[in-house]
Amino acid sequence: MIKAYNLLGLMQRAGKLITGEDLITKNLKNNKIKLLVIAEDCGVNTKKKLTDKANFYNVQCIEFSTIENISVAIGRDNRVAVGITDDGFIKKFKQLLEEGGKQ
Repeated sequence: MIKAYNLLGLMQRAGKLITGEDLITKNLKNNKIKLLVIAEDCGVNTKKKLTDKANFYNVQCIEFSTIENISVAIGRDNRVAVGITDDGFIKKFKQLLEEGGKQ
């Protein structure tokens, strides 16, 4: 799963990730986010809010890893979710998840 974390870091450096609950909500409305990745250990209320918004705007939502691992991978503190805006990165990220599971 190291490759998936490396890819998250690359997406962050390329400017293809949106983080922070408010920015994610705003960009879901603007149809900029094409895949929402939520940490498995995210709080129940936050998870419900984000998944409901994603479902309302027809954005696929997946659970992946932990808050700590995602935060370290992208070099930011305490990130419970990230929105991916690039189709090419989304395709590669999903491929890595299928190959390596979600461990």
